[in-house]
Amino acid sequence: MNIALLLSGGCGTRIGGEIPKQYRKVSGRPVFSYCIESLFVHERIDGVQIVASPEWQEEVARGAWQVIGKGLWDSKFRGFSLPGANRQLSIWNGLEKIRVYGKDQDYVLIHDAARPLLSAKQIEDCFHGAAGHDGAMPVLPMKDTVYYSEKGWCVDKLLDRRTIYAGQAPEVFLLGKYYEANRRLLPDRILKINGSTEPAIMAGMDIAMIPGDEGNFKITTRADLERFQKLVQEM
Repeated sequence: MNIALLLSGGCGTRIGGEIPKQYRKVSGRPVFSYCIESLFVHERIDGVQIVASPEWQEEVARGAWQVIGKGLWDSKFRGFSLPGANRQLSIWNGLEKIRVYGKDQDYVLIHDAARPLLSAKQIEDCFHGAAGHDGAMPVLPMKDTVYYSEKGWCVDKLLDRRTIYAGQAPEVFLLGKYYEANRRLLPDRILKINGSTEPAIMAGMDIAMIPGDEGNFKITTRADLERFQKLVQEM
């Protein structure tokens, strides 16, 4: 079984305003609904677990019904999980719920609601890339020259950009191994994790890298939101 874990619990403070970025409307639809549609209609995904605060859970359900219909929602939706103190604890909360109905050999695909332009091809590529491995993550090669600075105000050394990649979401992991990798970081070390794949690498899991999608960008700033609005209008 393949289970998607959608993270929609962030506050989006960098974008400003009282409404978290994933719940803002773009062309009459909340931002989160765009990737919900991609996840629910994909034939490789058997179930979807969603991390969302209680005050937004009804909004998520309504937004999903409008896009995919209540029938598809009822057939694949597995439940809500509560956000944690940081992104990785939100993932942990989702994993604990998924473990109730999932098996160790299942794959869990982790995605952010703030990355609305998730394509069917990227989902397929993630599952295909994970086959024979403990997981897979999409990456983008670095285009700019990259420097290392320990103090942040002077250059200490030049890094070889040919060996450096930017990680994206979604990432796919074997449920049992990934659950255990995160459990080992409790209660404190998990608070220092910034990326979904970090616990897997720390636990020695075999994670394949696959080509990412530059169009699958994360909405972080107001400029990102405006870019997404423009792209939707052009579709």
